[in-house]
Amino acid sequence: MLPALTPLVLAAPEAPSTWGIVAGADPIVKLVMVILAVFSLVSWAIILQRWLLLQRAASQSVQFLDRFWSTTSLEEAYGEVGNYPDSPVASAFAAGYKELKRLGQVEEQVGAGPLGGGVDNIGRALRKGSSEALTRLEQWIPFLASCGSAAPFIGLFGTVWGILRAFQTIGIEGTTSIAEVGPFISEALIATAVGLFAAIPAVMFYNYFITRLKLLATELNHFQYDFLNLVERHERTRSGGR
Repeated sequence: MLPALTPLVLAAPEAPSTWGIVAGADPIVKLVMVILAVFSLVSWAIILQRWLLLQRAASQSVQFLDRFWSTTSLEEAYGEVGNYPDSPVASAFAAGYKELKRLGQVEEQVGAGPLGGGVDNIGRALRKGSSEALTRLEQWIPFLASCGSAAPFIGLFGTVWGILRAFQTIGIEGTTSIAEVGPFISEALIATAVGLFAAIPAVMFYNYFITRLKLLATELNHFQYDFLNLVERHERTRSGGR
């Protein structure tokens, strides 16, 4: 009786891990991935820092406006400005109030009448204070737009380089075996994935931050009009009482 034949089972080669592919990648592809990783880390640092700052700015602006309309005098409101360091509305009010006080001191020294054209100076001070506050909030946000537009192309460069190496291998060794060119194609696709990973969050949060900044700018414009109306009403009251 013939002995039973035991089938030979060939163990399939273990697929390399993603980290293994990255570790064995071409130096150019590694450089591309390092650049994209740096872009991603910087982007996430900016996203976290700006998100927290804009949250504080919006919250403190609401609190300051509530406090502003509940005070009995501009001097009292100005004394509260220090409690809202991240509020662009508080910063704009401080700039406008300082200009108002300066004009009042000039009026006392020269014995001039009502402010008149000084209201325009107060408006310019308010706009300058608003611009400075918004510029401070916008800092580093443009980097997200740059990352969102550049990262995919940097990843594409790594992809093209990896495909180029695959074709070079085919030309040199005269084989189209996936075992030979697979690692190069894997490197190329990983470079593309890393580029998208860096770009997509950057673009999404850039658009989110720009929307929040537009809302804050609108709030600042409304406050400027309200503050100037208060000053003009005050001046009309003073001139009518003389």
